[in-house]
Amino acid sequence: MASSFSPSESLALCYENVNGSCIKSTYSPGPRAILYAVLGLGALLAVFGNLLVIIAILHFKQLHTPTNFLVASLACADFLVGVTVMPFSTVRSVESCWYFGESYCKFHTCFDTSFCFASLFHLCCISIDRYIAVTDPLSYPTKFTVSVSGVCIALSWFFSVTYSFSIFYTGANEEGIEELVVALTCVGGCQAPLNQNWVLLCFLLFFLPTIVMVFLYGRIFLVAKQQARKIESTASQAQASESYKERVAKRERKAAKTLGIAMAAFLVSWLPYIIDAVIDAYMNFITPPYVYEILVWCVYYNSAMNPLIYAFFYPWFRKAIKLIMSGKVFKGDSCTINLFTEEADVG
Repeated sequence: MASSFSPSESLALCYENVNGSCIKSTYSPGPRAILYAVLGLGALLAVFGNLLVIIAILHFKQLHTPTNFLVASLACADFLVGVTVMPFSTVRSVESCWYFGESYCKFHTCFDTSFCFASLFHLCCISIDRYIAVTDPLSYPTKFTVSVSGVCIALSWFFSVTYSFSIFYTGANEEGIEELVVALTCVGGCQAPLNQNWVLLCFLLFFLPTIVMVFLYGRIFLVAKQQARKIESTASQAQASESYKERVAKRERKAAKTLGIAMAAFLVSWLPYIIDAVIDAYMNFITPPYVYEILVWCVYYNSAMNPLIYAFFYPWFRKAIKLIMSGKVFKGDSCTINLFTEEADVG
């Protein structure tokens, strides 16, 4: 980060007339405005980008598939990060103070963890869905149904919310490190350090689904490569059944590639933060505040990335955006509009 973004020499307090107030690091007007713009843009992209994904999938009947319902629920988690977490974190990061009360500090931390882990579990379910779709595309519709997708969505949300609130809202994260918590606590702060036991569990909850996703997408791309070679070797044959198989295989491979990119972006955003959290727990929280803020915002910005990935790779999503933004979705028969072309059938 450039030196112009470093806090200025003059230090103020978050609450001038309150004993035990946190120190407020002030920025000069230019860098301060830039920080608000950059962080605020991330929040706006997360809110409106994911809202477009949710509206598109729920409105257009052609998009009512098990995979897309998982994608819509994933977008819901990212949307909630943009609404309940990022705006408040923007103020905290720029002002270095928490002005929203102790009660919402706990909820903010719980929301943060719940929605981020919900994204991880949804991506893991999507990787399983894509594995079945690519390895067995013809029987896939009977194996991964809307009901199965619904169960995956319910379990992803249940485990995420239960884990988060059982740790942070109950204060279990502070057990065994009470003295350190007291030393770090000041009026105008909002910190939630994890003790070694909970940070280890947090790491495992991240690591295990990650291993599953990496393994499955590795298998997916190996199978996709074999399918592509097989299609090339039989390209001269013109049986209708083989032509249908080719279209299905091509569609599923393209969808798997796009969702694999979304998974990779998630891991790149999350890995540095998770590694730092583990190191911090075992090294008495040595990470400088500005480094921590950078790592946290890499995680937050991931919530804004998926709609951009979909817009870049999915022609149907770009078409849906145009229909939503133009107001054509308010017409009575708009939900039955065909969003696909033969070249872009990536449902």
